[in-house]
Amino acid sequence: MTSPPVQGAPIVVQGLVRHFGSGDNLVTAVDGVDLVVEQGEIFGFLGPNGAGKSTIVRMLTTLLKPTAGHARVAGYDIVKQADLVRRSIGVALQDSAIDPLMTGTELLELQAVLYGIPRAKMHERANTLLERVGLIAAADRRVITYSGGMRRRLDLALSLIHEPTVLFLDEPTTGLDPMSRLTLWEEVRRLNREGTTVFLTTQYLEEADQLADRVAIIDHGRIVRQGVPKELKAKVGAPTLVINVSAHQTELARGVLARFGDMRPTDEGSLAVGLVAGATGVAEVVRALDEARIDLHHLELNEPSLDDVFAEATGHRLEGATPTETK
Repeated sequence: MTSPPVQGAPIVVQGLVRHFGSGDNLVTAVDGVDLVVEQGEIFGFLGPNGAGKSTIVRMLTTLLKPTAGHARVAGYDIVKQADLVRRSIGVALQDSAIDPLMTGTELLELQAVLYGIPRAKMHERANTLLERVGLIAAADRRVITYSGGMRRRLDLALSLIHEPTVLFLDEPTTGLDPMSRLTLWEEVRRLNREGTTVFLTTQYLEEADQLADRVAIIDHGRIVRQGVPKELKAKVGAPTLVINVSAHQTELARGVLARFGDMRPTDEGSLAVGLVAGATGVAEVVRALDEARIDLHHLELNEPSLDDVFAEATGHRLEGATPTETK
């Protein structure tokens, strides 16, 4: 194992760019990203599919070379010192391949060999990690028999075998049931309490809100907002009032709502406004809609969420956001 030099923040990104294709087919997946992740924090990287999240992770973990820009991870340059970066980080990618015919113990011990961990410590380390992620009872079962949640927890254990200083988790809970998601969250929190810096990409608003000390929101390859979730939400200001009316009354209702605040992006079939007066203004809005003879089918008032931050920055909602995730 390699102990990285202590040289400031464990992740420093400056002007990172990544192109795919050329000529008329040139696609800019990452467009001049600047980031700093501080020691010992959970940094949430939030954005929709195709926004550039996974491309950035692949560059920071040396799986993909940047077209332009610079980055240092665990104190090492991701291009010039790629091998030292790889020895200092743990990586659990969304599409990582795990041999389904091997057992959990076999995979962890193989990973230990690859990192040069002495045989005397190999079995002990594997057992410790299997116990930590709740897989000790399945240690000698072939991975093909594991559920999706079990595989993601095994992948997390594999990324920790060499005790990395920085851990990259690329959408670790995608496709997991709620209980498996909560279990993984708790393990991430525990790792962080023990000093591991975590770089977490996700498209789940609740996940970023629950876990991250700071977040960066990316859209079309560019960072559109960065900061502490609570502070970002506070800057949005007014809560969002969402209503549903009959389709033929939509424009009339829009005109009524616009008197009470700025209109905000929302799902098709709904209207949303940043209600300046807050909860006390709901009755006045309902009265105004009634006076305009607008049939109100549904109404809800939501406190500012990370989805509101995303919408305010980009003009559209984060795909897949649900009321459960935008509390």
